[in-house]
Parts: sequence; C-alpha cells; structure tokens
Amino acid sequence: MGEALLELALTPEGWRRDVFVAWDRGRITAVDASTAPERRAPATRIAGAVVPGTGNLHSHAFQRGFAGLTERRGAGADDHFWTWREEMYRFARTISPDDLAVLAALAQVEMLESGFTGVAEFHYVHHRPDGGSYDDPAEMSAAVVRAAETTGIGLTLLPVFYAHGGFGDRPTGEGQRRFVCDLESYARLHEAAGRAVATLEGGRIGIAPHSLRAVNDVELRALAERHRGGPIHVHIAEQVAEVADCLVATGRRPVEHLFDTVAVDRDWCLIHATHVEPNEVAAMAASGAVVGLCPITEADLGDGIFPAVDHDAAGGAWGVGSDSNVLISLPQELRLLEQSQRLRDRARNRMARPPRSTGRSLFDAAVAGGARALGEAASGLVVGARADFVALDPDHVALAGRGDDALLDAWIFATAENPVREVWAGGRRVVVDGRHVARDRVEAGWRALLAKIAG
Repeated sequence: MGEALLELALTPEGWRRDVFVAWDRGRITAVDASTAPERRAPATRIAGAVVPGTGNLHSHAFQRGFAGLTERRGAGADDHFWTWREEMYRFARTISPDDLAVLAALAQVEMLESGFTGVAEFHYVHHRPDGGSYDDPAEMSAAVVRAAETTGIGLTLLPVFYAHGGFGDRPTGEGQRRFVCDLESYARLHEAAGRAVATLEGGRIGIAPHSLRAVNDVELRALAERHRGGPIHVHIAEQVAEVADCLVATGRRPVEHLFDTVAVDRDWCLIHATHVEPNEVAAMAASGAVVGLCPITEADLGDGIFPAVDHDAAGGAWGVGSDSNVLISLPQELRLLEQSQRLRDRARNRMARPPRSTGRSLFDAAVAGGARALGEAASGLVVGARADFVALDPDHVALAGRGDDALLDAWIFATAENPVREVWAGGRRVVVDGRHVARDRVEAGWRALLAKIAG
C-alpha cells in the first residue's frame, strides 16, 4: 500500500495541482484533486510535472545486444530489412538464458528511465541454439521475468508461435530453429511461461502468432480460439515483399487476409501495419484493435511510413513500442511518428487533436493504446489503473517556463537530454534523479556480457 501527493499532475480532467493518489498491490485505489492539500498530507510528495506511465507495446529485448552493430552496407547489394534479419538471426543463435536476462534488464532500465513503465515482450527465442527444447521449455521466458523482477517494469509476456519460414508452409531455416514450435509444443511452452510470469505482481501472459508468413490459417484460428480474452499480438504488413507474397499466396493483402481468417477485436495488437490501403485502415479502426507503431525501428529498417493521420481520423487506437531496441526513448518514438507524417505530407501538427496540442494528443493516445495492448483495463491516473507515475523536472532547461501541455510539447519535440526525474512503476519508485535504482548492477552485468562476447 502507498499514497502520495502529486505536485502537478495530468489527470483525465486536465492538469491539476496537489493531486492525492493512493494505491494497493500496484494499482490505484483513490485519486482526489478536490480536497485541500493540508487535509491530506501523505509522507511522500512527488515534485515536478507528473504524467501517467506509458506501456511499451512491442519489444524484442535480446536485440538490444547488437544495437549499432549493423550499420555497414554489404558489398554489391542493397541493405534492407531482410539483410538485417540475417544479422539478427546470427546474434539470436549465440545467447543463453543468463545472457538474455542481462540484455532484457538493460533494455528495461532504459525504458523506465525514458517514461515507459510497462512492456509487452514479443518473445520468440525459446529453444537451445541447436533447436532442442530446454528441460524447462520456458527457460528463456523465465529470463525475461527475472529481468522484470530486477527492474520493476510491468511485464506482459507474449510467447511467440512460429512454425513456418514463409507463406505456403515453407520450411524454416537454420536461423529460425530457436523459434519454432508446433501447436502441441507451444501449448506446453505457453503454460510454463504463464507460471513464470505469475510470480510477478501484475504480470500478464498473452500470445503472439509471429506473422502470417510464419503461421498458417489453421494454426492462427486455433491460437485465437484457445487464448481468447487476453492480449494477441501479430506482426503484419511491415514490408512490401511481405504484402506481395501474401497476395500471391492468398489473393488478399495481409490485413484483409487476417480479418477474413479470424475475428479481430480489442484484444488484438497489429504490429507495424505499415503498408495498408484505405479499406484496411477503416477495418483496423472499426475493430478496436491497437496498431503497434515503432517509429525508431521502422526508420532504422527502412520499413516505410504508416498512414497514422488517416488511422487517427478514423478513430483508430495506436501505441508505440521500442521493437529492436536500437535506441530506447518514449519521446523520440512519439516525435518521429509525428515528424514522419510531416515529411510525407509537407505540413505540420499532423497528429494534433484540437483543442489539445500535438504533444498532448500524441501522449494521450500512446498511454491509452499502450495500456490496452498490454491487457490493462484502465489507463492514466484513474482508479484501477497501475500506479505508474513519471515525474518530469520542470526546472530542466528545455522545460523551464513551460506549463501544462507545453511541458509535453517541449519533452517530445524540444528536448535532447532526458528531463525525467522520477518514475514509479506499480507503486514502486524505480528511477530517482533520472537514474534507475538498479542501473549500476545492471550495467555491470551488461559490461561483463560484452567482454564475454568480445572474448
């Protein structure tokens, strides 16, 4: 149990001063912005401008380990997503469960320091490097859980079902052998992963059919039916080649084919959906599914630009994730999302929802979409939501003199240095003076891992 007085807080009714909040077992039990502060003076006072924590709806934690190591162009060939994927496969073959715990802990520390307070981990490195199962089929999943125990981040674990190397049940390759399951082995893995994540307060389990190229229609229907009522995430329409292959194999574009195959609703999160037509945008928005956008990774991989303005105008839900974790920053994900729309349209403030500013519009949408994608029933500073608070330093040079929504605009669009002062995740203070309380220990593990890899 806990309680605090927030000096200045972004509530569903707008910015309010001296907001009292209480929580129990990591969830908000009371929010009061109406009582005189001297009548409710808890021992803890959170200074600065306090905003709700945001859910990171798409992460591959292990990929943090080779961030920055794929920036050389191959001789005589264009570099693109598919060449990057081969480098990713090579790295995935090298990591042990202990290595993954180290990589995930560093990624989660960086998420929390940037304002992400929960993460949906799209986890697909399941097996031994030779493809054989560990004695505990969820040993790699348990490594992600251990990292979350260290960092305090809210975890929604999404064990990935991956069965094929391409449309038409193409065989998988050597680089994918750590990922592959059939329905029976996946059921065992998922059950074991569920036991592991249940040890975390507020931990959640969902499913992730990897993509339409890795999961056939029969398997997709079986997974959706077996796991109804929880988060379901899927990669879709990220690459032009993927769309072309889907058209050849099914006669439909990926989003069209998904909607014709299973009932897509609010439990679903459609990751990337970069290459979609207007009818697909309308279908996604109407379904209530969250579109998971990862602008930093999508730019890094040359994926393309999602039609976010059209999707937003249709009432579609969306959130952001750090995906490959090449660079982890909540404000930069939101900034790049907006700026990509500006570059395409040659216009400004494309994602604004008047009368709110662009930064406020982006932030509110990301908080709501992120919570839904992580399986949360509520978001923001409301009763029932996770007790996740991010305190920005209003005296930071980039935020000085800014008030209310202008604080969010400055944080997202005009800040190079991180102005996050404190972060509370599930009612636990995990970032103090901009630094995670376990950073020294986590960094030491990271440096030791780098030395082992280099050796």
